[in-house]
Amino acid sequence: MNLRDRYDAATAGFEAPFAVVDLAAFRANAADLVRRAAGKPIRVASKSVRCRALLEDVLAMDGFAGVMAFTLPEALWLAAEGVSDDILVAYPTADRAALAELAASDAARAVTLMVDCPEHLDMIERAAGDRRIRVCIDIDASYRPLGGRVRIGALRSPLRTAADVGAFAEEILKRPALDLVGLMAYESQIAGVGDLPPGRPARARVIRAMQQRSRLELARRRAAIVRAVRDLTDLEFVNGGGTGSVEKTVAERAVTEVAAGSGLYHPHLFDQYSNFAGRPAALFALPVVRRPGPGVVTVLGGGYLASGPGDAIRLPVPYLPTGLAYDSNEGAGEVQTPLLGSAADRLGIGDRVWFRHTKAGELCERFDAVHLVDGDRFVRTVPTYRGEGRTFL
Repeated sequence: MNLRDRYDAATAGFEAPFAVVDLAAFRANAADLVRRAAGKPIRVASKSVRCRALLEDVLAMDGFAGVMAFTLPEALWLAAEGVSDDILVAYPTADRAALAELAASDAARAVTLMVDCPEHLDMIERAAGDRRIRVCIDIDASYRPLGGRVRIGALRSPLRTAADVGAFAEEILKRPALDLVGLMAYESQIAGVGDLPPGRPARARVIRAMQQRSRLELARRRAAIVRAVRDLTDLEFVNGGGTGSVEKTVAERAVTEVAAGSGLYHPHLFDQYSNFAGRPAALFALPVVRRPGPGVVTVLGGGYLASGPGDAIRLPVPYLPTGLAYDSNEGAGEVQTPLLGSAADRLGIGDRVWFRHTKAGELCERFDAVHLVDGDRFVRTVPTYRGEGRTFL
């Protein structure tokens, strides 16, 4: 039985559209992340999973420890539900109500907030009262060649050098309501940029050269930053990287843990990496509802575009059956998506087309549940964040 037939058999009792997670692929991807981490713990990036049951499953596996949440309200909810007692909020918060809730609850012992400027510290202090709040400093990990005239990487923290971070750490240590427990530096130009862009070998060479230079520069700078802060206070963790850079990031002695999450689902954006190969684990199925003509079928819905720059790679990819492509004039539509190719002539009304999303957890914002399958067997249905009434962004 081929893969498409197995998925169709496992989900025969459901009406599309729906989403599935292939548990065999999910487990294999998790094991490969652990292998790549070479003994250092992996903090699970919840924004790339967005399903509480699957977060709990992966945290029960050896090699995974703690959660990297994307908002403070999400972190408070995960702590209250007992998902983890070690939750790092990856982005600064300006949510005064959530800060007040944190200060008033036992979650303050489980949640660490991200900071990179005095205004963050002021806001946290005003909410803290007599509660001590855990904080982590976010560090700019971008690559700046040509004397800093070019910037490659995400626009995140303003703190870049050991002097910058050391001075900010001293400011935190002066504030009795705050406990500085960690450092984080996310190298998006390495972890989030694939070095195998399809059909572009020259660009691939440029990306690899950039990433090699960036790794060397960041390793030296991150080590100096960690030394500067450890001279001032003890740290519980130094976090870095992402799915695309796991084995490169953990090679740095200064890094104590790595973050990863997208690699569990392995969306199609991660096909463009030469250093690892995952198995597609998260898919969605759409029903064929029209046959406009030879070589064309139309499926219901499908306009599930990913965030990021407005380019063609943000579209989901028709996966099974193979041999289907978008119509250039319509693309993936809000209510219907025409698909072209020889495979269309073998599809009838009600048949399914299986798709892969570009990014990982964003797929769960489209569905209130995912059906877990193993081989040709349906295992159970679990709610996504959306299905639990939790839409944090």
